[in-house]
Amino acid sequence: MLVNAEHLKGLTIRATDGDLGSVDEFYFDDETWAIRYLTVDTGGWLGGREVLISPFSVLHTDWQAKRLDVSLTKKQVEKSPDIDTHQPVSRQHEAAYLGYYGYPYYWGGPYLWGPAFYPAGLAIPVTASMDALAERIRRESVDSHLRSAEAVTGYHIEAADGEIGHVNGFLMDDEAWAVRYLEVATRNWWPGKKVLVSPAWWSG
Repeated sequence: MLVNAEHLKGLTIRATDGDLGSVDEFYFDDETWAIRYLTVDTGGWLGGREVLISPFSVLHTDWQAKRLDVSLTKKQVEKSPDIDTHQPVSRQHEAAYLGYYGYPYYWGGPYLWGPAFYPAGLAIPVTASMDALAERIRRESVDSHLRSAEAVTGYHIEAADGEIGHVNGFLMDDEAWAVRYLEVATRNWWPGKKVLVSPAWWSG
């Protein structure tokens, strides 16, 4: 189902043993346009610390109740690797995060989510030793292709014959967890109008 991604903001994230906090924004991959992480404001119980939640953990999204259920415990999230959500997330940070939860590397397979088209049900137990995991993380020096939705909002969109407008929002597929369309405010040349543009047209 296509959903306006602005509805993600403020969603309550519910772990198996209580609420984790609420969604602030999301990071997407500018090559595949998959939504890789939600940034979650944990509020008082973690001293205001923001954490990342991967769609790998999502069990169910109730858009009407504004709630997203995940297959995590609060203890797991509390002990998760620290990531500064106000800075670019590096591939090494991603490797540490995914390794901690036992998720597959999405860049290690042929599909949108690595070994599969959809993230649901792909979480796997951690089987690597800590030494092996540390070595894998050390080798992950490739730059990440993550962009925050907040940073990209406002970007100008140029057509072959001039500016179309600026990025105003995103439409997402809530099963594949991928951005399917950019919502573009046309502003100057077509005041008050908005159009949808496929990411396939995006040149970065």
